Amino acid sequence: MLKKFTFPAVLLVLAYTLWVSSDFMGIAAGVALFMFGMLCLEEGFKAFTGGTLETLLRKSTDRLWKSLVFGITSTTLMQSSSLVSLITVSFVSAEMITLAAGMGIIMGANIGTTTGAWLIAGLGLKVDIAAYAMPVLVFGMVFMMQKGKIMKGIGSLMLGFAFLFLGIHYMKEGFDSFQQGFDLSAYAMTGLKGVLIYTLIGVAITVVMQSSHATLLVIITALSAGQVSYENALALAIGANLGSTVTIVLGSLASNLGGKRLAAFHVLFNGITGIVAISLIGYLALLVDRVAGVMGINEQDFLLKLALFHTLFNLLGVLLLTPFVSLLEKQLIQRIRFLPKGTEQPLYLYPEVLETPATVVSAVRKEVQHLFDNAYGLLAHGLSLTRATIDSEESLTDAVKYTRRIIPLDVEDLYEAKIKSLHSEIVAFIGEAQMRESTKNATEELYVLRQASRDIVEAVKGMKHLHNNLSRHGLSSNLAVRERYDQIRLQLAKLLRELRVLLKEESTDVTSLSLDSLKLSLEKSSRKMIDDLDEMIRQRRIAASIATSIMNDESYVSDISKNLIDAVHTLLVPRVEKSADHLNLDEKEIKQLMEQSTETSQ
Repeated sequence: MLKKFTFPAVLLVLAYTLWVSSDFMGIAAGVALFMFGMLCLEEGFKAFTGGTLETLLRKSTDRLWKSLVFGITSTTLMQSSSLVSLITVSFVSAEMITLAAGMGIIMGANIGTTTGAWLIAGLGLKVDIAAYAMPVLVFGMVFMMQKGKIMKGIGSLMLGFAFLFLGIHYMKEGFDSFQQGFDLSAYAMTGLKGVLIYTLIGVAITVVMQSSHATLLVIITALSAGQVSYENALALAIGANLGSTVTIVLGSLASNLGGKRLAAFHVLFNGITGIVAISLIGYLALLVDRVAGVMGINEQDFLLKLALFHTLFNLLGVLLLTPFVSLLEKQLIQRIRFLPKGTEQPLYLYPEVLETPATVVSAVRKEVQHLFDNAYGLLAHGLSLTRATIDSEESLTDAVKYTRRIIPLDVEDLYEAKIKSLHSEIVAFIGEAQMRESTKNATEELYVLRQASRDIVEAVKGMKHLHNNLSRHGLSSNLAVRERYDQIRLQLAKLLRELRVLLKEESTDVTSLSLDSLKLSLEKSSRKMIDDLDEMIRQRRIAASIATSIMNDESYVSDISKNLIDAVHTLLVPRVEKSADHLNLDEKEIKQLMEQSTETSQ
């Protein structure tokens, strides 16, 4: 109930404040323009993240120092640590980069975000940048009216910078006017008490604005107008860093394990950095004076000294935690795990069905089908296709060929939630059923169904490995590599479609032969791919290291396919005529057919 009335109450208080104070209106308008400019910048940069940024991210994070540099440079260019963080979370979640690499980017982004303070302190308040904003605004609108995505992206960037400039201008004017009627510096506090109180104020401002950049703008303009003391401004800057963690924490609440772990590290990093900065604020201020002297910054130029302080204490946090990144990664993986409360619940395993062997077998069979349905959806998304696409009559060749992005997927998270938990329930239920009186046929059928459940689990485990390389090479700029991964995706997608059709159709005597035919087709595809890879290596169209990865992934596809076919065969057994059992081909017969087919083709 309280939450329901909070937002209207805030609006009323804000409206009243704007009505009674024209000076505050100028400050608030400046903040609004500045934040709108940041939103425009984010939208503009998103227009360029369709491939270039992702490729750069993958290549720039295989070492921790590279991750740090990437975080610094990308945030400096975009002036938006939130956008960099969101992209990083999506890549960690998709297992395209490691958690350690994501941690490095987050630390680098914290340093990169300090460049905004330098720009505002060194240029924004000393030059009439509003005069430069107007032409940029005009040209930005011209670009925005164009149809192309890139042109619109350029327009958003130009509008973003224009509104940033205007926001700084109005903030400066607002604080200058505010100083004449009310002096906030009269409430300045010294000592530890002042540091703690103003740190909390900085946190509160950042939580409300959801932007540490905007908070730093408020701090610097207030300092330039004499509304806060230099010492209190330092504490506010620390608070801005701490408050910036709230955004990523809120964003991680609905994310997968990768997002939650990265958010936890962000809180840990900023928290430790903040505590150290508060504890050593006196020494850091002295260090700022020394470094400022070396850099030629005037002793009374508190704006640039504030920017320098902001950079130094973030740099200190990076130096403190960088040696422990590997250890922190292991701890985060161990301690932040899937919570059972969101696990998939059985649909058919109730105590009532334990009364007779027949109802037990029927319920378990349906539950294994339920498990297969879950795996089917997970495997489809693992191939960056939707269930609807595979279920439809749409060309799978075209769907694979024209894929523009690999779907981010936390296979580990989904495995725990949708597969492992349900498999555990099936195994436990079968164990309980076997403790009761049962028939020989029921016992044998339960054994086979348990194996089918395990086959499905193993298929999903194979996708965990396959998706990792698919995320890395699935959209490779090397056409030969991409074609091989398209072939792998198409092979598995076709199998999923055919198995789905078999499960839906009325089974006949040839159902087992259909499954054997699928096995034979997969064996042929596997051998052809290996032959093609050998030829490409000889022609140097593909590196041996990449070819090895493709061979490994083809092996995963082969194992996934065999496990799925075996599981579906078990599910179809009651619907296949007993007289057809003798038609089933074993592995030896399939291999003999393959050899005969090879000899015939030669």
